Formats: sequence, structure tokens, C-alpha cells
Amino acid sequence: MTPNWGWVLLAVQTLLGLGAAWHALLNKRDSRSALGWMVVALGLPIAGPVAYLLFGINRVRARARRGSRPSPAASAHPRSPGDACLSELSDLARAGAVISGMPLRPGNRIVALHNGEQAYPAMLEAIAAATVGVDLSTYIFENNATGHRFVDTLVAAQQRGVRVRVLLDGMGEWYSPGIRRRLRRGGLDARSFNAPRLLPLNLAVNLRNHRKLLVVDGAVAFAGGINIGDRHLLVPPRIKHPVADLHFQLRGPVVADLQRVFNDTWRQAGGDRSAAADAKEISADASAVAGPSQCRVIADGPDENLDQLALVLQSAVSAARRSVRIMTPYFLPSRELIASLQSAALRGVAVTILLPARSNLPYVHWATRNLLWELLHREVRVFYQPAPFNHGKLLVVDEGYVLVGSANIDPRSLRLNYELGVEVFDPAFGAEMSGVFDALVARSRPVTDAELAGRALAVRTRDALCWLFSPYL
Repeated sequence: MTPNWGWVLLAVQTLLGLGAAWHALLNKRDSRSALGWMVVALGLPIAGPVAYLLFGINRVRARARRGSRPSPAASAHPRSPGDACLSELSDLARAGAVISGMPLRPGNRIVALHNGEQAYPAMLEAIAAATVGVDLSTYIFENNATGHRFVDTLVAAQQRGVRVRVLLDGMGEWYSPGIRRRLRRGGLDARSFNAPRLLPLNLAVNLRNHRKLLVVDGAVAFAGGINIGDRHLLVPPRIKHPVADLHFQLRGPVVADLQRVFNDTWRQAGGDRSAAADAKEISADASAVAGPSQCRVIADGPDENLDQLALVLQSAVSAARRSVRIMTPYFLPSRELIASLQSAALRGVAVTILLPARSNLPYVHWATRNLLWELLHREVRVFYQPAPFNHGKLLVVDEGYVLVGSANIDPRSLRLNYELGVEVFDPAFGAEMSGVFDALVARSRPVTDAELAGRALAVRTRDALCWLFSPYL
């Protein structure tokens, strides 16, 4: 008998849709995400299950964290000379310890580096002075003049006997094809994290390693939001639309924790370094007191670390007594974070959010505009920065607590990417970062209810449609 191919196709479509929907039901941790993917899988024949296969499945699971995690009780009450002036932030210190299981390290020095003009020379100088090891992880490594300068400096370090490891994201590489080949031609061990490929099959589009981290000799580290390339050079600009950003240099005991984060990610990318070898890479100098800052590393990702940064953000806003300052390039907060921001403003906390006036991802900007009225309605102040586009991420609470790192405030960063944050308890550094923030606000314009209400109906509809898909942006 000749099979009825129409019925066969219908059966295949149905099975694929049911299978994808069932997988989403069992594996998604957020009910809205599960429901959305189930509707897509069942409502779009073939295309829905394929979209779920490409974008919806978490295929990366980190190995269990090496070594014992410090108990919350042991790490919630650090003792250092700065504890007295930070006593009002003790609840926030305790929350970070419970959420992350990581200790708050006293005795660190953190220096803010603005744009490529400050970050790149400091990073290149550290690599040029390396004697033991250089570990670099970045999302985008551009194949241009700035990228070539980094490659040459890394190759020179390896040629004088320094162990050099470079970790690129498998999707981030697409921004600058050929850079990994250039690194490998120089003899460097350059690996790709979770790269999509046909053989062996790996269709992962999400689950990106968005961390920007450089550790040199286990004694100095650089972390924040800056990728490597001409885009972050503003004076004079190398490209038509340069990107402002913030990066940070860290010295002190916190560097050992940043080294361990790199080592864990390196193993996920196929590196064969053992835990014993990792311990040898951490310099004894890293434990020396370098400054007054108490710091904690927050490693976040779609594995056992899921939601750590999201919970830290909510805890920080909830703990605020006087002020909350947030700068982010992409702002699609969860309902829980929106409620925390509204609650803080209602109890008299000065909440200020600083966003770019013009985003490099217009659809994210449009989706954000659809939700800003909820914050403005509760006296949260929102400002739009003028060009150049600012990619910096910064949270300052009560001028004593600062959270820096690679994460944006959106579902992609906080649920799908591997991100890195560093908590800093230091009134002097908090005051410095508050000053940086306030200077940017002074040259920005406030967003008003009238502006949002005055959007044309077609524009409001477009913004709302983008917002509807915000969990997937």
C-alpha cells in the first residue's frame, strides 16, 4: 500500500511539537518561559520545534565546582579595617554569601578604567610584564589594529616562556572571522567556547560565554564590560559608531577567585588543566593586602550558578536605604526586579536608571520603552545618555556597595549567558563610582511620562510587540 504522506507529515509534526513542548515543561525553570516555548512548539509546525532546538535547550552543564564552597556562616561576616563603616550593608554582605557560596575577600584594590584609552594600555602592560601565565577570556576579539596589537603582545609573552591561554566565545568569534586562526598561527592555545557546528552536531546559539576576564601571573586581573577591538577607542574614534565602556583592574586576594573562574570555564572548553595544576597558577602575591576594598566574585551561568546575579541585584536594591544607581546598555528587568525598584522608590530611596538614548540593538530599546512607565509611575528616575553608545554596567547602592562585571540587565545575560560579577564593599570606591554616574546623568536627559504617552500608536504597537518577546531577546 502507498503511504499517505500527508498523514505521515502530520504525525511527524505532531510528535516533534509534543516532544519539544514536553521537554520545555520538564526543563524550564521559569513558568513564563516554559509556556512560551510550549506555545511556539505546538503552534508552529516544524519551525517551532526547530526554534526550540536552536534557542531553547540548555546543552551546557558545568562540572561541579572544585573544592569546598565556604559556608554562608563563615563568609557572611568578614573582618577587615573597613567593617565599621560598612556595618549598615551587613545584610547585603550576608545575602551575597548565601547566594554565591563565595567569601568576601578583604584587602583588595580596584581601579576603574574608562574606555579602551585607559583599559588597553593597562592590560597590554600587564601582559608584557608577565612571567608565569596569561589567561584571557573575551566575548569579542576583533580582527583589527587593536586586536592585532593584543595578539602580538600575547605571542611575545609565550615566546619568552609564559604560558598563554585564550578563550573566545563560539558565537562572539563571528564578529571577527579569522582571529582564532591568527592566534593559533602565533602558537597560542586559543579555544572556542560552545561553538555551533555541524560535525559533531552542536546547534547551540544561546549559552554564550559573555565574560571579559584577563588574569596575569595570578596576581592582577581585569574584568568588566570591555571587549577587545577598535570599537572601544573614542579619542579619536576608529569606527563610525564607537562604544564607551567601563573596565576594572583588580589586585589582592580576589584575583585567586577570578583565576578559578577562568580555570573552570577553560575546562568546559576542553582544556585539560587539573585542579592541582590550577592551584600552582595562583600566585602567593595574590593573597597579599593590596587595598581597602572587600570583594566577592559572582560567577553566573545556565548551570548550578543560575540566577545568582539576578538574586544579588534584587538583594542589593532591597537593601538600599538612600540611593540606587543603575547603568546598563540593555534593560529588560524581570517582574521581580521591577517590583524591587518600585518598592525601593516608594520607601524613599532615590532610584536612578541610566540608559543609552540610542541602542545598537533597536528592538531591545523599543521593548524597554514599553515598560518604563511602570517605573516612572513609582518615582523611579530614568535618563537617556547621548552618543556615543555606552556599554558600561554599574550598580551603586548607598555609595558603599558597587557591583561591576559583564552582565546586562536582561534575560539573555541573567539566564542564558555565562557572566561574571564582582561585588565591592568600599565607601571610597562607591563614592568614586557615584561621581562617575552622576557626571553622566548631568549630560543626559530625563525620560518623562509625557514622552512615553506621546508615542504614535504605530510606535507604541511596535514597542509592545518587541516587549512581548523580551524573554527571548
